[in-house]
Amino acid sequence: MLILLLVLLTLTCLALGLRLYALERDIRTCARQLRSGRPRVSMAAPNAAAEELLTAINELLDLREREEGDYRRQEKAIRQQIANISHDLRTPLTSILGYLQLLEGEGLTAEERREYLGIVQGRAKALQSMIVSFYDLSRLEGGEYPLSREKVDLYHILSELVAEFYNDFEGSGFEMTVELQEGLPPVTADPAGVLRVFTNLIRNALEHGRARMSILLYREGEEVVSVFANDAPGLTQEDVAHVFDRFFTADKMRTGQSTGLGLAIVKALAERMGHTVFADLDGDLFRVTIRWRGGK
Repeated sequence: MLILLLVLLTLTCLALGLRLYALERDIRTCARQLRSGRPRVSMAAPNAAAEELLTAINELLDLREREEGDYRRQEKAIRQQIANISHDLRTPLTSILGYLQLLEGEGLTAEERREYLGIVQGRAKALQSMIVSFYDLSRLEGGEYPLSREKVDLYHILSELVAEFYNDFEGSGFEMTVELQEGLPPVTADPAGVLRVFTNLIRNALEHGRARMSILLYREGEEVVSVFANDAPGLTQEDVAHVFDRFFTADKMRTGQSTGLGLAIVKALAERMGHTVFADLDGDLFRVTIRWRGGK
């Protein structure tokens, strides 16, 4: 009986020894896999506890892989943004320097000097506007842009703004359609933010639109809806999916003085105020729609 117990004990110790050896070998294999940079690690014959450990390790490896991918994408986006900023700032700066050089000429008439100074002033204001837009978008995305929550009359703001810009549209040859429903309920928003949104949308249409322009404001259920639509020949559905990206660089949507920030600011402001904005393309007609909550 004693001999049998000794044999059983020996076999048990041998089995445990083999198990420990196999476990140690698998752990060393996992360590080599981790050092080699493998995206996931595995054991030949893991037990329940080892499987739990492997699952946790692989989850961390997956997380690291996603974070590295996000970092590479962000780094690429930052490089592209720097290139776009450099391009957009270089355009008015080059123009300013060119006209300043012309102003050094001695044979200029007083009228030519006034004309050139006016151009320099216009380019300088465009440059200032770009820098302000860069700063504002950065603050919006960082949650540092102060926005109030008040009852805002969209009809009042938009009607005054349309009247202010109407001559600009007429002078650019736009066929205008303006339909603003009266008696709309107020929405909850920041008045200055609403004015900035509508102004950016109008300026975007003036810079990039063609032929037709329509501005609509109406109630739909519990929401107030604003729609800005203009002809945009050459714009594609693929482009529309990116028009709210900052520094959107499709040639159809850019001019020498456009930073590609106007619609990005529209989206950031509208969403920060708790509303929904989206764009679509129907043939050549490009539309930006905002659904304003808070109307009752």
